[in-house]
Amino acid sequence: MDKKKLIFYGISIVIAAVLLFFVLNFAINILKNRPNNQGETETNFITDNQKITAGKGDSDDRSDEKLSKSESEDNIDISLDDSIDLSQDDILLDTEESDIPVDTEESDIPVDNGENDIPSDNEEGDKGPNNKDIDKEVPIPEPVIDIEDPQEEGSRGISMDVREVEKSKDETDDITYGIDVAKWQGVIDWAKVKEAGIEFAMIRIGYRTQISGEITEDPYAKYNLQQAGKHDIKLGVYFFSTAINKKEAEKEAKWVMDFIAPYKMTYPVVYNCEGYTDLNNRQYTLTKEERTNLAIVFLDYVKDKGYTPMFYASKNELENSRDWDKSLLTSKYKIWIAQYPDTLALNSKSSYSDTHEMWQYTNNGKVPGIKGSVDLNIAYFGYENVADSKDDTPVEEVSADPLALIRFKEVNETVTAKELTNLRDIPGTDTASKVIEVLHYGDLATRTGIGDNGWSRVEYKGKILYAVTNYLTTNLSYRDVLKPTLENPEAGVTFTDADEKVTAKIITNLRSIPATDSDDTIVVALENGQIATRTGIGSNGWSRVEYEGQILYAVTNYLELVEEE
Repeated sequence: MDKKKLIFYGISIVIAAVLLFFVLNFAINILKNRPNNQGETETNFITDNQKITAGKGDSDDRSDEKLSKSESEDNIDISLDDSIDLSQDDILLDTEESDIPVDTEESDIPVDNGENDIPSDNEEGDKGPNNKDIDKEVPIPEPVIDIEDPQEEGSRGISMDVREVEKSKDETDDITYGIDVAKWQGVIDWAKVKEAGIEFAMIRIGYRTQISGEITEDPYAKYNLQQAGKHDIKLGVYFFSTAINKKEAEKEAKWVMDFIAPYKMTYPVVYNCEGYTDLNNRQYTLTKEERTNLAIVFLDYVKDKGYTPMFYASKNELENSRDWDKSLLTSKYKIWIAQYPDTLALNSKSSYSDTHEMWQYTNNGKVPGIKGSVDLNIAYFGYENVADSKDDTPVEEVSADPLALIRFKEVNETVTAKELTNLRDIPGTDTASKVIEVLHYGDLATRTGIGDNGWSRVEYKGKILYAVTNYLTTNLSYRDVLKPTLENPEAGVTFTDADEKVTAKIITNLRSIPATDSDDTIVVALENGQIATRTGIGSNGWSRVEYEGQILYAVTNYLELVEEE
């Protein structure tokens, strides 16, 4: 009897050990793949058992619901590496100047140095006193909306870093990984793009405007072609067409051929056409057959000149020949399909069932060297060698124009600094800009333009320079006006009435007056999740709030609305 019990206990122990092993293994797998607070998995690579989960705005197809540029940028998911710029040129971390409590662990707030262009101690030309009143951040400008550009920028589809695309071990060399870019991506660091594993780039070189019908060069086309090629990234291009007749389609194709002749064009030359259902689009009245024939005119011209033609469209546009004659286009040219799945696993494929040679699987990708979102693509073909250019004439090397995407409202007015501010040769601090002069309160400059990016163009000492708009004023007696005091906290400030629930983006001080002249005015720190009622938005960049029975003030840019449940 004892022997039987011993055998039974032994078997039980073995079974219990096996079960424990499987439970522990299952728990470890769950922990490895748990989502972080941005909806992304904490693994760096996709494996057969792992998937990247899409965020809000995912769609099976990009054609049915397009986002405007301003809407799409709200959804851009910037990785930590790109979101915090710690350059010392233009960031102030003095507690009196940056109204974030520094005595807590939560005070590490990402600072956008493009909005704080105040001279620092190590900047050339800084001779002014410390600025004590710069809590007013530059309002984030609306993105540039070019009504003539028929292509819309978006950030839809699965949000993922291109470095997370794991190539299957048994994958053939015919599959290649690339991006497509246009002016929306701004100045690209192509060296970092190459290091990230990008093998090819489809570069927009131009478009025909959708209202006036003018052929227009993409402002970053030459720079992108030259720099991508310089870093051994194979080149392809696309043109965004709004042609309405055969003559215009031929003119577009000829323009493209002339433009790309000096460049080594290894990947296809693509015809891209969208937005034709828009009442304001030149192609609105064209039939499916007419649009298809115009694409054929363009692509046949490309083929005759010795390039590989390709047609781009979304899955929904091509399926069942909804918007294009699919069978005719598929029989003649390579097809580049856009279709954005909710998840992407190893060896994923587009759900488009017909023949296609390239798949754009998201336009919410992340690539080192590119700020914001970018389209990611898989090509089911590749090239061992780089193609020769059609024209051996050397091209003049160009640099990216940081003014290309800025629209200035022309003005002619005298301004001074509210306190002091840098005057730069380029409007931005995330470029290779240099501080040329420092404008102090009382120094006069002539403002000739107000940009939609938050910067002003000024003439000072015979030079054309740029300053953050919010640090300038046309009120030449600006510092002589009433300032907030404990007795009159809203002196000199105009408040627009509001009635809304807010909380801190992370953590911010609530003060007895809307200014940072003294730490004695700090009443309490508001943390994310703690709710206050905003009753007014001030003209000086501060908000009036009611919190725990008190009327207090916080920097507007450090607050966010609380969504009603």
